[in-house]
Amino acid sequence: MSMTRDLALVLPELLLTGGAVLGLLLGSFLPRHRQWLVRLAAAVVCAGGLAATVARWPEERTTVFEGAYAVDVATDAARVIVLVSVLLVLGLAAPDIDGSPRETEFVVLLLLGALGAVLLAGAADLLLLAAAYLLASVPLYALTAFAKDAPGTEAAMKYYLMGALLGVTMLFGLLTLFGTGRATAYAGLADTLPSAPGAAVAIGAVLFLAGPLFKAGAVPTHFWIPDAAEGARAPVAALLTTIPKIGAVVAVFRFADTALAPTTVDWRLLIAVLAALTMTLGNLAAFFQDNVRRLLAYSTISQVGYLLMAVAAAGRTPLALTGLLLYLAAYAVTNLGAFAVVAALPRATTLVDYRGLLRANRWLALALVVCLLGLVGTPPTGVFAGKLTVFTAALDAGLAWLVVVAVVNTVASLFYYLRWITPAVRAEPASNDRPSRWPLGIAYLAAAVSLAIGPLAGPLLTAFDTGLAR
Repeated sequence: MSMTRDLALVLPELLLTGGAVLGLLLGSFLPRHRQWLVRLAAAVVCAGGLAATVARWPEERTTVFEGAYAVDVATDAARVIVLVSVLLVLGLAAPDIDGSPRETEFVVLLLLGALGAVLLAGAADLLLLAAAYLLASVPLYALTAFAKDAPGTEAAMKYYLMGALLGVTMLFGLLTLFGTGRATAYAGLADTLPSAPGAAVAIGAVLFLAGPLFKAGAVPTHFWIPDAAEGARAPVAALLTTIPKIGAVVAVFRFADTALAPTTVDWRLLIAVLAALTMTLGNLAAFFQDNVRRLLAYSTISQVGYLLMAVAAAGRTPLALTGLLLYLAAYAVTNLGAFAVVAALPRATTLVDYRGLLRANRWLALALVVCLLGLVGTPPTGVFAGKLTVFTAALDAGLAWLVVVAVVNTVASLFYYLRWITPAVRAEPASNDRPSRWPLGIAYLAAAVSLAIGPLAGPLLTAFDTGLAR
């Protein structure tokens, strides 16, 4: 009965796993012109996972499989955000993979990478998080080089080498924590680490967090993101800068708030410093980028800095978790919307290429403006509500200096977003590029949802206010 209960509680993860297996089987027998059925099956699986998650939105916090996996509001929120993001990426990728001989492989790798991100968010055990890290990494290495061209191959190699290095670093941290805490479950570590040598705990925690922080794209392990975003196809770039971050940031929050909270290690200061460095370096690097993908890549790095503010406030205010989840939801849809505009105009690679977009396609230009100003945190977008909540949580946690740094960075970030918006809305001769239909629809939808999340922030914060499983 216990195993049946555990399996029922992880139904969304089982659906993603089954969808990947079913996709492989279908792709082995379907002719090339019928491969779209695999995409349809993936969409149905995501819809089923969403329905299963919403149907049993957590009224209680619990763990399954002997405490290795947490089923709580953070896991369920990550499930919803990841599954919605997968549906949007499937739409973005439609023009590139429709009729491709490797359409099935793309969909299966996407589902496996999404499964890894969800497992990262719910992992409550060192070993499970290490396995989730691999599952969230290996499929994305393949997707980065999916086009088999020189830029994608180079980006995939850089991504893989960084991922392997940080993965090994994380395993050294895992061994250190296991040796000092004599447990791998976060709950067990919370009992044993306070009495362990502080230096060993600090070293183990820093090394272990290197893995999920790499997946999130935090400084100093952020260098792969701009190259991957520029070298991969636009739908894959949207995936790389969105879905892994969801699971990784929640994983850092859960580990810090559960396993490290009772220790004497000043992990909050470490996370706060990383947050300040990440948002600042991301913004500074984005200032004079002319390539739109690299600009968005550095933008996503800066967003991780704001997200880490919530981690630094963990345990000191209930707004930390609720603000983090709201921000993640708003960021995911807004970032995917910006990349949808890029995917809709595949030949527009630089800021200059967007001149006259308002004249050529006013609604696409409006979607671009909404998403870019949304990433700044302009009201009434969802990112504004998320930032406001996270900033408030940081203030409640006594991190006023970090809030000041974040406000300055937010104002400064407006500069490079306006460098993109200004040529797009100028009344200049427009290019004759015809936007791709599927990414065009995704851009409209994402912009609308980004605007809707802001007014709905109150109910969303209430839904997220149940805490983590212990």
